[in-house]
Amino acid sequence: MAALSQDDPCSFSRPDECKVTEIHLNLEVDFSSRKLLGYVDLSVQRVKDGVPNLILDTRDIAIQKILDADNSQELKFTLGENTESFGSKLEVQLPVLASKSNKIRVHYETSPQCSALQWLRPEQTAGKRHPYLFSQCQAIHARSMVPCQDTPGVKVPYTAKVTAPREITILMSAVRLNPQAHPSDNSKLVHQFEQKVPIPTYLIAIVGGDLESKTIGPRSRVWTEKEMLEEAAYEFSETENMIKIAEDLMGPYIWGQYDLLVLPPSFPYGGMENPCLTFVTPTLLAGDKSLADVVAHEISHSWTGNLVTNKNWEHFWLNEGHTVFVERKITGRLHSGQSLSHFMALGRAKDLNETIEVVLKNGPYTRLIPDLKGVDPDDAFSIVPYEKGFTLLFYLETLLGGSAVFEKFLKAYIEKFKQQSIDSDQWKDFLYSYFTDKREVLDGVEWDKWFYDQGMPPVIPIYDDSLAVPCRELCQKWSSAGEKELEQFNPSDLKSFSSVQVREFLAQLLEQPPLSNTKIQKMEELYKLNAVRNSEVRFRWLRLSIKAQWKDAIPRVLAFVNEQGRMKFVRPLYRDLYSWEESRPIAIENFTKHRSEMHNTTATMLAKDLKLS
Repeated sequence: MAALSQDDPCSFSRPDECKVTEIHLNLEVDFSSRKLLGYVDLSVQRVKDGVPNLILDTRDIAIQKILDADNSQELKFTLGENTESFGSKLEVQLPVLASKSNKIRVHYETSPQCSALQWLRPEQTAGKRHPYLFSQCQAIHARSMVPCQDTPGVKVPYTAKVTAPREITILMSAVRLNPQAHPSDNSKLVHQFEQKVPIPTYLIAIVGGDLESKTIGPRSRVWTEKEMLEEAAYEFSETENMIKIAEDLMGPYIWGQYDLLVLPPSFPYGGMENPCLTFVTPTLLAGDKSLADVVAHEISHSWTGNLVTNKNWEHFWLNEGHTVFVERKITGRLHSGQSLSHFMALGRAKDLNETIEVVLKNGPYTRLIPDLKGVDPDDAFSIVPYEKGFTLLFYLETLLGGSAVFEKFLKAYIEKFKQQSIDSDQWKDFLYSYFTDKREVLDGVEWDKWFYDQGMPPVIPIYDDSLAVPCRELCQKWSSAGEKELEQFNPSDLKSFSSVQVREFLAQLLEQPPLSNTKIQKMEELYKLNAVRNSEVRFRWLRLSIKAQWKDAIPRVLAFVNEQGRMKFVRPLYRDLYSWEESRPIAIENFTKHRSEMHNTTATMLAKDLKLS
């Protein structure tokens, strides 16, 4: 295999020798062939004198020709062997000129199997009128959509012209300019975009579909199919308040527009922080704004991740740990204060423990800074960088003087590293330089254990558990009750619970020995959990039902995993089905039947979970 970069073990590119500085896309969306076709202009700069080649990342891209964009002279190039994890190395022979800067034009088309793109037939959409396209480039899928230096260590501004059928609305992770009529085909429009703030390639995003929008704030719109528009506008009506709180914590929002796009159900994540256009899953549409904390998370990424970025995927916790940390500050200020953010941290600490102990078995991917040499970052993806990273930051906040002190550091950190990509050593060095008067305290932190030890964090902070107490008490009551003592329970048990407390109650039951079928059926009779719409509650209730080996739950689980593709939900549920001998063949049969409808990342990871790859 061709050598990967020393700075990024997941990229062939060598930006230390020759670096892409701007990207311009000129593409056409072809739904019939499931391809993007056209060219990309790459402005490049030699970092070292005499560098003969530009090295790019690609995956399953058909290169037609590469030109010097200034004079149309054809340039020689070589495409390396295809590797399963990282695609192919593309080497372009640069013009022999005294200038250190060049612009090259790569004419290409994507593959119908492009891992960054999902193409949906009209019948797979809510309106069933037109086909739909959306991208997901994180972590290293941008290289399948555009030849590029696909590393978060390189940040570039971009512009785009995208041609599509007139009935299709195109959006990108950029400021949207007025569409233009196609010069020769009245059935098409040319959509134009501009992203002036430099971003890593994993944040280049595109969507095309039967989309409408509604204003939800002075700088925000929500986009989706019209069938979900009013519901989505209500659900995300607090967006502007969240942005203002984030600005208070981290400084001005520099991206101009902040729009939300509710994607079709196959989107594999809760949200994706694409600049100017956050993608979110429809599983957030609970009807009561109870799952809008995901939007607070994606808004936070506008600073922690998009503005200050991890240098490579080994330092992913810099993106996600900081973002979870800020997200909980936003939700705490927006709602119940400190007790709610502590309550959320307590609940996710249990999820972290299950992931580390049961799923990752205390293996190498439980490190805060994992070794990803030769590893596809998708294989290492879990909540570890999110929650272990948050735990470190919360622990430091308690050590260094509390929230008032640490929030000033957070703002200074953003100001220091804005529009840069950094690693954990740079973050730590700045922490020490900021808290010069607390060096002795920082020296007492077991940094090597936090960064490189496998397993749970070396310190679990003490959280305010006042909201967790009633959840714990009801959990213990159900766990200890005998079969003849079930009459002590009644529907009012959950009357005073918020939706997050209901989900915590169920999460605590999941940590106990499986309930009997009798108890599970009694719980359903009293609490009507099968009818709950909140996806987080529904997910935990279905897990509890399967662990109890309640046969009636199997079709409900299959319905849930088939109606949406959010990996946070479908992977644990498929693993639960797989672990029960009776439901294992049903799970495999269902996965095989619906695999073609799934997002590529979801299907790949589920195949591994079900021991099919």
